[in-house]
Amino acid sequence: HVQLVESGGGLVQPGGSLNLSCAAIGKTNVLNCVGWFRQAPGKEREGIATMRFGGGGTSYADSVKGRFTISQDNAKNTLYLQMNSLKPDDTAMYYCAAAVAYSRSRCGDFNYWGQGTQVTVS
Repeated sequence: HVQLVESGGGLVQPGGSLNLSCAAIGKTNVLNCVGWFRQAPGKEREGIATMRFGGGGTSYADSVKGRFTISQDNAKNTLYLQMNSLKPDDTAMYYCAAAVAYSRSRCGDFNYWGQGTQVTVS
């Protein structure tokens, strides 16, 4: 079993920055892919960034490309999402997630989810 614990959300002004963290606890050796998702009220959940667990293979949604950066600290089993040039449209609950499967340069279904951290841009 793997537990994901996010932190770092908050209130920020437009144009500002935030750095979200996600600590992976437990049997992380089964993981092959990690990512960040978000969901705003009344909207569907959106996958915004993914990467191979351990590094490499980053992928971004067009809505955040050039503004957000996904990264990892392998020694700490911690995933990060650096968010710059934030806009009001980025307001949402942000979730980190992890997948066991990775095939053909794509993450499989995400098996583990964090509890979410709120980001408000206003």
